[in-house]
Amino acid sequence: MDMHTVVVGTSGTTAEDVVAVARHGARVELSAAAVEALAASRLIVDALAAKPEPVYGVSTGFGALASRHISPELRAQLQRNIVRSHAAGMGPRVEREVVRALMFLRLKTVASGHTGVRPEVARTMADVLNAGITPVVHEYGSLGCSGDLAPLSHCALTLMGEGEAEGPDGTVRPAGELLAAHGIAPVELREKEGLALLNGTDGMLGMLVMALADLKNLYTSADITAALSLEALLGTDKVLAPELHAIRPHPGQGVSADNMLRVLAGSGLTGHHQDDAPRVQDAYSVRCAPQVNGAGRDTLDYAAVVAGRELASSVDNPVVLPDGRVESNGNFHGAPVAYVLDFLAIVAADLGSICERRTDRLLDKSRSHGLPPFLADDAGVDSGLMIAQYTQAALVSEMKRLAVPASADSIPSSAMQEDHVSMGWSAARKLRTAVDNLARIVAVELYAATRAVEIRAAEGLVPAPASQAAVAALRAAGAEGPGPDRFLAPDLAAADTFVREGCLVAAVEPVTGPLA
Repeated sequence: MDMHTVVVGTSGTTAEDVVAVARHGARVELSAAAVEALAASRLIVDALAAKPEPVYGVSTGFGALASRHISPELRAQLQRNIVRSHAAGMGPRVEREVVRALMFLRLKTVASGHTGVRPEVARTMADVLNAGITPVVHEYGSLGCSGDLAPLSHCALTLMGEGEAEGPDGTVRPAGELLAAHGIAPVELREKEGLALLNGTDGMLGMLVMALADLKNLYTSADITAALSLEALLGTDKVLAPELHAIRPHPGQGVSADNMLRVLAGSGLTGHHQDDAPRVQDAYSVRCAPQVNGAGRDTLDYAAVVAGRELASSVDNPVVLPDGRVESNGNFHGAPVAYVLDFLAIVAADLGSICERRTDRLLDKSRSHGLPPFLADDAGVDSGLMIAQYTQAALVSEMKRLAVPASADSIPSSAMQEDHVSMGWSAARKLRTAVDNLARIVAVELYAATRAVEIRAAEGLVPAPASQAAVAALRAAGAEGPGPDRFLAPDLAAADTFVREGCLVAAVEPVTGPLA
């Protein structure tokens, strides 16, 4: 557990804090202002609960059952029942980091003072996070409207001491046992609190924030692998000149071109060895890498803007307003988040596609400008990286299927009360798979490009210093260089870990300076 502490206030949180809590076990504390806001909004809810007039979420049923006025003696049961009935997920468990993000982001909204939840409920949410208790949440159950209902319900069930959860040792046990073992008393939910714990976009938002962190690393890594492939193919770096990208001023394009140019600085391979096979232009997959990588970068930037707005939001229905009103609204609809989750799946698929095209070019003797077939040691006896490209191609094909948008779909629910839904959770789940696949695809290009660069170096050509640093670090990480055929899967696994953990970027930056 990271001893870093994240303080939750009334005005949202940051992407960095989400990652710290979800992935690195940072502790969570409520600010004094958050506790005051919680207490103030609870006074409003208590006052409304005491009135004879029905108020949605306080003294009524929910969704299509909102027309029923619930008498005071049944309201605690109502709140327990909504949690129990909505904890209806099915399928495999979702990852621990996703559940921690889900819980933390719900706490963020609760702490805003717009939900009417008591301070002691918020403190229990923080205690569960700090104890390393992770509710069992299932793959299926959210339509992304009203928020991530089923996943959040499984988390609320743990707060009540019911259902199952994973302890800090990784063992799944009854939630009540885990709470007791850590000295945490289960919460007794009161008016509105059950509903307030369920109504949010927290699952899809948490997965968006973590995907953005991963994709930032992968886009920088892909700039590096594109440069390595350009170098191995004896391409020209003239297309990376800043003045060419200044006249088409998409920000990401210029950043990617600059990254590639810095990786290639000092290369003895680029543009100087085309005498025996002159070519006016390199192939699109090589020449247009900054345009494709850059467009993806710009999409990441837009998605980060949407994530930032959502991180600053208080998503609940109804909400408690500063003037004392408790108003129904539609802020739980996941459309803004769902759209960018799908957009990221599209650009990730295209980045994977262009990486695979460069890999294939490196392996094809008719297009690789003098490299051996499949980068094999003794082609015919050895198959080289032939099947590594098959694996990469299979991943790219799946990426294209994952790029089909979930947010373009909707299916009515709750007796047609919830007749248009975002499918944002589904968009987030497939994006997680896409990001995992993209890391593998970039890793295969890295493995092929470094082998090709080493083959060129063995012929007496001098790679760029940054390329040499990337090769040395990858070999030290366990992915071996050129030679006779061997069991290849371990090498590819080592390359995959090397890329996804940011080691490729870290290996070249001492030479290039910080890459964007």
